[in-house]
Order: sequence, then structure tokens, then C-alpha cells
Amino acid sequence: MKSAINILEPTSRPLNVAVLVLDDSNTLSFAAAVDPMRAANRMSDRRLFDWSYVTATGKPARLTSGLAVPGPALSRLQGCDLLVVVAGFNLRAHDTPALRAGLRRIAADGATLAGIDGGPWLMAEAGVLDQFSATTHWEDLEKFARKFPEVTTLRNRFHVDRTRMTSGGATPAIDMMLHLIKCRYGAELSARVAGAFIYDSAPDPARAQSRSGNPGHTALTARVSALMEQTLDAPLSIPDIARRAGTGPRTLQAQFRARLNTTPKAHYLSLRLAEAMRLVRDTDMPLLDVALATGFGSAAAFARAFQLAHGRSARAIRRAQHSAP
Repeated sequence: MKSAINILEPTSRPLNVAVLVLDDSNTLSFAAAVDPMRAANRMSDRRLFDWSYVTATGKPARLTSGLAVPGPALSRLQGCDLLVVVAGFNLRAHDTPALRAGLRRIAADGATLAGIDGGPWLMAEAGVLDQFSATTHWEDLEKFARKFPEVTTLRNRFHVDRTRMTSGGATPAIDMMLHLIKCRYGAELSARVAGAFIYDSAPDPARAQSRSGNPGHTALTARVSALMEQTLDAPLSIPDIARRAGTGPRTLQAQFRARLNTTPKAHYLSLRLAEAMRLVRDTDMPLLDVALATGFGSAAAFARAFQLAHGRSARAIRRAQHSAP
């Protein structure tokens, strides 16, 4: 195994980057990896990043938007400083022995590996995240932690641990790339790149992922919503939430009404029921377990709330999925 270089040390040297694009990747995730590098090159008037595209098999990777990204097969990649793995849906189909071997080979050559959206999952399957800390998309965090006990799973938007970088999705990937630019080439250039995209999110890797993404949030309602997301299985009282957020129930009620046109209690319930729908559709978890995981004390209470929110019962949705061709 070759010694790894620290790609986050200040330097003026160009970074050799390979972007591994898998079929069914989100276009925004792909752009989040590439466009900050392009903008950094343009704004510095020199090539700080030299990047190329590779695919799993040598055939063009087709994104969810229909765009095709051509590139040679990963097996032909001779080396790089940074390999960015961009993946989205159908990860089981992409997790092939050849892909695992390719990721292990590049890691053994001393490259830093970065995963975006589904990329961390494929990296973990290949074993290249063992003994590292990492994050992934919030939908998969619990399953990821159970399946990969050798990986320390975090809820962060993005995370950097030595020669591994992982991002929960497209927007955090912009944060991650801005962080890379800042570390290598300075805060001023990173800020200029962010400004070019009118992007004003602070690239704080420890910020927890949010499920709601409502642009109407204030700092207070966003903080409260994140607390609600962390306690879906054991809902807190609104006074307790207000106390933990450092405010009073009346102030909380007023901000939710003014900015989100709802109440804290209704917002909390909508988060729980949205998570319930995800678990019903995307997992085989028994419905009683779904109810408990989303804070309902009985199957009957869960069934009533789910039917009222979604217009169909959880059982009906499961039956429809099982009968689909």
C-alpha cells in the first residue's frame, strides 16, 4: 500500500481528480462534485483541479435526468489523488465484485476517496471505510450503521476522516467541495466560488442532516425541526422542545405560524408520518415496528393517523407494492 498524501494541506499544486459516475445518480449530485472545481479553476485563472470521468464498466453512465456521462472503466484508471464516487439509486446492482476491487485498488494506491449520496454505501461495501468515520444520506443512516459496524456512522451533512470524505447528498457535497477548496487554496477562493453560485450555507461538516428542507425556516424553527427529527420514536412535549431550544412555547408557536403556516405540534406529526411513509415504502419493517419507530404507542393510533395523512392505509400501500410487476 502506498503512503497517502494529505489533499487538505495548503498548496498551489493541482489536484488530480477522477469522478466515478454510476448509473442512476442524481444530476445535482454530479454537478455538486464537478462545478465547484470548474469554478475554482476559472476564478483562479489556472488549473487547480484536473479531473476526468470514469464509469463502472466503460459504458456511459446515465443519470436520473437522462444525461449520459462517458468515461473509461474504473479498471483502466491508473491513479489519482482523489476519487469521487457519485451514486444514487439501485446500489445493489452497482455493488459488483469488479467495483469493489476497483475501489480497493485505488485506496491501496494512496488516493483519498470521497463518496456522495449513495457513494458512501458502495465504499463501505468495498471495505474501504472500515475503521473510518463516515456519513450517508439520512434515509440510510440507521441501516448503514447496522450493516457496517466497522464504520463509525455520523449524522453530519458531510464528514472528513483522514483519507475519506463522505457526503449525505448533493447540497452537502457542495459544502464538502468548498471545504476542500478552502483547505488547499484558501478561504478567499472558497468564498468566491460559493458567491458565484449565490450559495451562502456555511460548510460546517458537523451540522446534522435535515429531512424537511423547508426554505421558510428561521434559525429557531430549523433548530427545533432538527431536534424533532432526532426524536421521532419518542416525541417530546412542545414545552420541553421549547426549553431545549432556549425559548418559550408562545415564541415557538408564533414563529411556526408566521414562517411555516403551521404549529410545532402539526409539524412534528408531519415529520413522523413522512418517516412512516418512507419506512412503509422502502423497508420490510413490520407495521407495528414502523408505528413504534415513529412515536405511536399502538397500532390503532398509527393506522388512524397514517390513513388521515396519506389517504391510504399502510397495509394497502404494502399490498400494492407486493402486487406490482
